[in-house]
Amino acid sequence: MEFLYYLIGFVIFIIIAYGMCIVNQYERGVVFRLGRVSKTIKEPGLRFIIPIIDQMRKVAMRTITLPIETQKIITKDNVSIDVAAVAYYQIVDPIKSIVEIENVVSATYQIAQTTVRNVVGQTTLDHVLSETTALNEKVKAILDQATEKWGIYVSNVELKDIQLPDSMQRAMAKEAEAEREKRAKIIAAEGEALSAAKLGEAADTIAAHPIALQLRNLQVLSEIAVEKNSTIIFPSQFMDTVDSVKKFMAKEIK
Repeated sequence: MEFLYYLIGFVIFIIIAYGMCIVNQYERGVVFRLGRVSKTIKEPGLRFIIPIIDQMRKVAMRTITLPIETQKIITKDNVSIDVAAVAYYQIVDPIKSIVEIENVVSATYQIAQTTVRNVVGQTTLDHVLSETTALNEKVKAILDQATEKWGIYVSNVELKDIQLPDSMQRAMAKEAEAEREKRAKIIAAEGEALSAAKLGEAADTIAAHPIALQLRNLQVLSEIAVEKNSTIIFPSQFMDTVDSVKKFMAKEIK
């Protein structure tokens, strides 16, 4: 009789031992009872299931980083580029991620790779290089909608590496150089126009006050004399200039 009690106790211990499961904080447990999904999801902690009758699969709820390998894509304007990306997603419905899809990670990777190729292929090269943020949002929206039925939430998608052919890089460098030269010529032309306008104003002022020209000549000679290594030759009309200046100064004093 004692042996029977020991046997029953041992069987109960085995049942309890096999029925005890630990669910980590970042996991949720999906229970299949006789092949059917139980609607109750096992929360983190020590949980009990019925051995043989119940089977539990744990699903990680943490955000997963999904690198999308480099792939060759032909843009809308027929330029072949290499594009790599990375997606961040999280399982929000553990039951759907098991029941609706066989391998949720592989399926998410395949649809992410296809979506990046389709979106970039419908865009011109200039738009890909200048509007990367808009493309990221577009890929994210399409991917999030496609994976929603699998219980997936896509939080972010980034095009992290865009490689251009060498010939295209050289062409873009020449284009950028030509653009800089164009801006430099425009700025120089604008400077010449302003300079001409100011010289015209100065000419009008000198025409109204002839003595101003003589004073300007004296100022130039004064600036040349600062170097002390120049020989200054006074033209004959310079004496007339000096006399004019003296008469002007005398008139002003009176």
